Amino acid sequence: MRKKLGIPFALASLMLLLSGCSSVNKPITPESTGVWNEYIVYPLSWVITQFAEMMGNNYGLSIVVVTILIRLALLPLMIKQTRSSKAMQDIQPELQKLREKYSSKDATTQQKLQQETMQLFQSHGVNPLAGCLPLVIQMPILLGFYHAIMRTQEIKNHSFLWFDLGNPDPIYALPIIAGITTFLQQKIMMGGTNNPNPQMKMLLYIMPVMIVVFAINFPAALSLYWVIGNMFMIVQTYFITAPNRKKTNQLDRGAKK
Repeated sequence: MRKKLGIPFALASLMLLLSGCSSVNKPITPESTGVWNEYIVYPLSWVITQFAEMMGNNYGLSIVVVTILIRLALLPLMIKQTRSSKAMQDIQPELQKLREKYSSKDATTQQKLQQETMQLFQSHGVNPLAGCLPLVIQMPILLGFYHAIMRTQEIKNHSFLWFDLGNPDPIYALPIIAGITTFLQQKIMMGGTNNPNPQMKMLLYIMPVMIVVFAINFPAALSLYWVIGNMFMIVQTYFITAPNRKKTNQLDRGAKK
């Protein structure tokens, strides 16, 4: 049970850490010190401000544009990560069979399990660590953009569409959309709800709920960022995994015949 709860708990802890981080409440300015502020948060805040000024001080539209630009810049890394995740998902049934075959906890059996697992990875050309590096590179940028949105004072003084960027969405539309798009993005990445990995199944339902809860309490500017980022990821994941889905459907039709 602890294993199943490991990933959701880690993500929940990360979200709580972000929401409770004292620096989030400190405005970002050119005078802000520290490597994190000077080289990541402030440059992103400056970009948001510059785009907003070019768009008639429309900070909401600026967040939309900058979010898309950042996602486009990270696209090569995201493609690599998505393909790696998909490859790992495809071999999960075979991994499960190996675990059942070598279920004994003695050292000799576990060593045999590790050897055959590595052979399985090699035969399918899968590197279990291939998705880690792109994630490590992306996280500081995405986290920095989160800080830039939360700490740019000008954002709090503007509105966009029906909501004030500095306050939670009064009609909860953005939090609900953020939750729905999070669910859709994860479902497409998992290839549906019939994923054999229990952790992934749990994440499919837990993460959207977490996003809704946080979005209800966070400024609408951050909810807007989540919604646009999720929508971009849905389109991106759909097109990246489309060839695999087409191949799977062809194999299924051939098997039925």
